[in-house]
Amino acid sequence: MSAYWICVYKAVHDPAKVAAYAELAGPAIREAGGRFLARGNPEVTYEQGEQTRTVVIEFASVEAARAAHDSEAYQEALRALGDGADRDLRVVPGA
Repeated sequence: MSAYWICVYKAVHDPAKVAAYAELAGPAIREAGGRFLARGNPEVTYEQGEQTRTVVIEFASVEAARAAHDSEAYQEALRALGDGADRDLRVVPGA
């Protein structure tokens, strides 16, 4: 069953750190089998929605998404991000 990695940027404190993270995270996620489905700010929000950057990535399974997050390559990206942003990251199984 597919799984979706959903990340919402609650606040960006250091755009340079976010850029360094993105440079490392993209390849790490793709190498782990992730496929980017959506990235950016919402065009429209409803029901108390927020104008926050959101990223949706599809993986083959929850286990694959977890392995991507825990991989050394992705952990290196997280170290580059450091305190550069406050994010809400979750993995949701597909329906």
